[in-house]
Amino acid sequence: MATGKQLSIGTWAYIFNQEKPTNDFHEILHQLQRLGYTGVELGSFGPHPSPWTHPTKASRAGLKKEIADHGMELSGIAVDLWAFKTPGVSILDEIPAAYLTAFLGWCNFAADVGAKTIRVDSVLSPDYYSTEEGKKLGYQAGLQRIIHVWDRASKIAADFGLNICWEFEPGFVFNKPSEIFAIVDGVRGLGNPNFGVLYDTCHAYMCAAIGANHQGEKELLPGGELELLDKLKGKITHLHLIDSDGSLNEHNTSTHNPFGTGRLDFDKLVPALNNAGVPNEWWVVDLCFWPNAWEVTAQSKTYLDGLKRKHAC
Repeated sequence: MATGKQLSIGTWAYIFNQEKPTNDFHEILHQLQRLGYTGVELGSFGPHPSPWTHPTKASRAGLKKEIADHGMELSGIAVDLWAFKTPGVSILDEIPAAYLTAFLGWCNFAADVGAKTIRVDSVLSPDYYSTEEGKKLGYQAGLQRIIHVWDRASKIAADFGLNICWEFEPGFVFNKPSEIFAIVDGVRGLGNPNFGVLYDTCHAYMCAAIGANHQGEKELLPGGELELLDKLKGKITHLHLIDSDGSLNEHNTSTHNPFGTGRLDFDKLVPALNNAGVPNEWWVVDLCFWPNAWEVTAQSKTYLDGLKRKHAC
């Protein structure tokens, strides 16, 4: 990989909320290469490559070559574990064999196609512990179970040379700063240095400065997303960059505004991000649910290239 910060973008941008989704992964690679991106983050679900479309080692080797032939690398992989939503089969199950079995398969796939980082999330709705099922399980038990499950998942991932990044966000449970700290410290404290958070600038702002979808009393940090970043220093395994206007979208999670159209001050964020101890050089654009994604993809490249020059990174 070339030196300095490398730009990537998640493929999910091109299938959600688009007038004409780009289902062809090859077309995505071709367009990103043309725009000058050096990486792509695989949303391994829907029409894009997954163990379903590439079930053999030979087919996965072909996919890895296809990415390399476009002068690109995988910055990471987001995998489809959203089926595990109910207590009977979920990440919060007492013996979550189904979740961990699926995760093992995704790790195998991720390693075969050349990914170094695999994403997880907490799946359940922010108000889960207000539901009958959630009350039956209990908040503290649920918090401990997710730590227990991601301890096992981290050890599986380590066998494949993978880091795990947990994408905390307003749309899922455990989105208060104290909950983020408890989970990341809990998992890492069990001997898993490969586990950390995915620090998405938009989600960080919504969770720390706005308190979006906080249950009960809001828990805000005086320094907002910058204070959250500082407190997570050394525990961040991946970055997503995008702006925020402080709103939630129709899916009850952060609106991912194009750069320069929101409230975030990237001239303050970039130096802090550079000193956060992230174990890779990827800046990954996240345009999830934003319409006209290809137009904004080009704008994002121009904006981030400007930040790179300004901050010598």
